[in-house]
Amino acid sequence: MDKPIIAKKEPAGLTLEPGKYFWCACGLSKAQPFCDGSHKGTGLAPMKFEIAETQEVWLCQCKQSCAKPYCDGTHEGL
Repeated sequence: MDKPIIAKKEPAGLTLEPGKYFWCACGLSKAQPFCDGSHKGTGLAPMKFEIAETQEVWLCQCKQSCAKPYCDGTHEGL
């Protein structure tokens, strides 16, 4: 698998608590936008990111963002 699958053409708006998270980079996870292990065997791996304080985030679900794991609006052109 060279490129990720587009999970959705809109970001996931979430309020996240402090902690470590794994963003799905392959688009196959059933727990979008987070990894559920579906990437195994694809050659793609999830992206680990950390939140220091409770905050609202917009996580990419099209998997094409240049600001991964965050949405940069790329989905608007897909």
